[in-house]
Amino acid sequence: MDVYQEAVEYLESQHLAVEVELESDVLEEDVFQEESASGLFSPIQTENMDIPDTPTLRSPEDMLERRLVMLRGILQSEEVYLRELETLLTPMKALRASAGTSQPVLSCQQVHTVFYQVPELREVHRRFYSGLKERLGPAEPEGETRHSGFELLVGDLYLKMVSQIGVYGGFISNYEEAVEVVRRCTHSDPRFRTLAESMMSNNGSDKTKYTFEGLLYKPLERVTRTTLVLRDLLTSTPEEHSDHAALTEVLRLSRGFLAGINESSQCKRGVTLSHDVRRRLMRDGFVVEVFEGERHLRHLFLYTDLLLCTRVKAAAKGKQDQYRFCWYLPLAGLKLRWGTDHEQAADTHLRIHSMRSKLYLLQHQLREQTRGSRILAARTRKKLEQMELLLLTHSPVHRLELHSPSGKSRSLFLSSLCELDEWREAVHRLSTDNIETVPPDLLTLTSACVKLRMTQQPPLHITTAAAAPAPAGSGEDGEKSLCGTLTVAIHSARGLQQPACVYVCAEVDGFEFYDQQAQTHTSVQSLNPHWYQELCFQVDGARTLWLLCVAQPEGQDDAVLGKGSVKLDPQALHKRWRRMTLLLGQVEVSLSLKYTPHPLHPPSPTAQQQQPVFCVPIETVAQQEGVLVPHVVRCCVEEVESRGMDEVGIYRISGAASDLANLKAAFNSNLREAVGRLRRAEVNVASGILKLYFRELPEPLIPTELFQSLARCLDIQDFDSRLVSMLSLLQSCPNLNRQTFLFLMRHLQRVSERQSVNKMSLINLATVFGPSLLRPPVAKLGQCGPTVDISQEVVVQVQAVFFYLCCNNLPAAQICQLRDTDAEDETTHL
Repeated sequence: MDVYQEAVEYLESQHLAVEVELESDVLEEDVFQEESASGLFSPIQTENMDIPDTPTLRSPEDMLERRLVMLRGILQSEEVYLRELETLLTPMKALRASAGTSQPVLSCQQVHTVFYQVPELREVHRRFYSGLKERLGPAEPEGETRHSGFELLVGDLYLKMVSQIGVYGGFISNYEEAVEVVRRCTHSDPRFRTLAESMMSNNGSDKTKYTFEGLLYKPLERVTRTTLVLRDLLTSTPEEHSDHAALTEVLRLSRGFLAGINESSQCKRGVTLSHDVRRRLMRDGFVVEVFEGERHLRHLFLYTDLLLCTRVKAAAKGKQDQYRFCWYLPLAGLKLRWGTDHEQAADTHLRIHSMRSKLYLLQHQLREQTRGSRILAARTRKKLEQMELLLLTHSPVHRLELHSPSGKSRSLFLSSLCELDEWREAVHRLSTDNIETVPPDLLTLTSACVKLRMTQQPPLHITTAAAAPAPAGSGEDGEKSLCGTLTVAIHSARGLQQPACVYVCAEVDGFEFYDQQAQTHTSVQSLNPHWYQELCFQVDGARTLWLLCVAQPEGQDDAVLGKGSVKLDPQALHKRWRRMTLLLGQVEVSLSLKYTPHPLHPPSPTAQQQQPVFCVPIETVAQQEGVLVPHVVRCCVEEVESRGMDEVGIYRISGAASDLANLKAAFNSNLREAVGRLRRAEVNVASGILKLYFRELPEPLIPTELFQSLARCLDIQDFDSRLVSMLSLLQSCPNLNRQTFLFLMRHLQRVSERQSVNKMSLINLATVFGPSLLRPPVAKLGQCGPTVDISQEVVVQVQAVFFYLCCNNLPAAQICQLRDTDAEDETTHL
């Protein structure tokens, strides 16, 4: 039975009121009242989560009272555990004596293997039990107390016990071999079978029957349960209590030991479900399942041969929380597909941003309340937890589809692409082994989830943060974190084994007040893709940046080429850009990071839309994108050079007007979606959208005030003098205009190199682009200026562009801005 539920049962038996359920209802009503009124969602939806509530403690006195009840429950649990160890050790002397006879049941070596470290475990817990029993003393009569609770110290007992936790390490490393000996001897020797299947333990007034293997599993169960009990005991120990520091250290050591065991061995998670079948838990975690159009938070368990989906069901008072079975899928033949739902319904966007706004306000409210009322802080913390649960259920966009050979399919959503890829890899690795699944005992398997789970709680920031949240900019362990704007500039990649269309996904941690994920657009088919794209994050409490390099093979699912992480150090990032090269699998991604600390504003109640790029001054577009050549220009050029260089009449024949209008709208709203459509569109649509962009610029790429100067330069007869003057005029253009113009000229020169196929000579290209790139000044009302004949206007436009296209010594274009990177940080291999 869970320690907390034991405590509740004890309080009720003592006729003490327990108001946890009532308070939880009030808190939930406070959190969801406004949203229900607005029609965004209803409290009914929150019931589907089935997440057990955490009780809110009202005062240090309540905490100490609960702590005392918990310690008495721990004492009773230790007593039962010691009886089980005694039962396990009962036949040891007889088996040792038998080993010296002519017909031994077990050999001396087998006896040593089966009982390895068990006597030592018994002694460790016997000393702990004796010490705890002496300090607790006899149970007090109703209405009387032996001590106030502050005088009762048990931290030193736990420290002494955890100092000998290495005994469990030896037992666990030997466990698999011990179980194998028990099984082998059970099958081969009737004498041992009789012993192994009928071991009895005297538990008070009745006796409990165990199997030998079941008793061997008890220490494995105990080492996990001890960590959970320690966590609950610490939450019931006030910070000012003398035991708090000791219990914190014990919990740290216990978790560290358990983490090491998790990494080095999976044998302790083996459970015998049927004759000669071993099934081990490999991974578990919380996911969101979409079922009949509704989202539900689920706990997913990956075993060696199947996936088990469950939901946590909060039991009635005094009962243990349970897992309810939802479904299971055998891994044999299981097919996986995954993707990202970039487009969400407008009401979903509104709902998510409303949640984030409330989350932001509640978090700042909690930071103020931790300095004052404990009761108000506890209520606000409860509201935060419920709001994070809602956000965790509704915000994930990364979809993992499971398809079994039987025709059953399931659709799961995860918040992190990195986590989704870990699940995909784990499932794929096991499913390729073609394990034939033995139909499981679903009741036993689902019940075992309580003991086997590695992930105890949903990944909520409020539950992992310190009890009293630190101010923004510092982590719960004293680590520095980021609060402000983090800019991630993704430059390029190299190391691909073959040309591919690739994008980079970036994810940050911290509170989810703002978007924590962003992706570059997809590159053209290339061995060395480049993006020169800035991804900006508003962050609060961020300490880690994850990056994934993903390829998009044509007609296939996306493939993760590699992933990695960067620890975010505000001191190293906030002064200037830090350039680095991150190794993601076999691919090296070049990027730069910069952090600007500042107070954060509340999230906008509506989703922030991308600023438009068409009909907008080029300097505005380049500034918001952090580049010198706008993405729309570069992406269209890349697309034409990728598949349009041999297209007859490229840039002379445009795509359909409806396709151009749709693509223009996409570039004005979502760059990534626009580039995806561009990759799928006809190449004439890509060339047409490029011409349309330059044609709709409010000011031409070559400023209008240079029109007359260019006309005079074209009249210069000496070629060298004309070249110097024309290049001088180009140099006088604003930098953004000049770099974009040079980028376009170099592209058009490459197009003309294929004129024997595409029929687009330099003069044809100049005729197409001249009127869009260069326009005469328009005389303003009341002003008299030199008028230009329409025929002369066209001649100047075409001849000026043609002259630049004919120049073989045009300088190379600079696509992105040079970043003020520290010399020592220019390249960091991670």
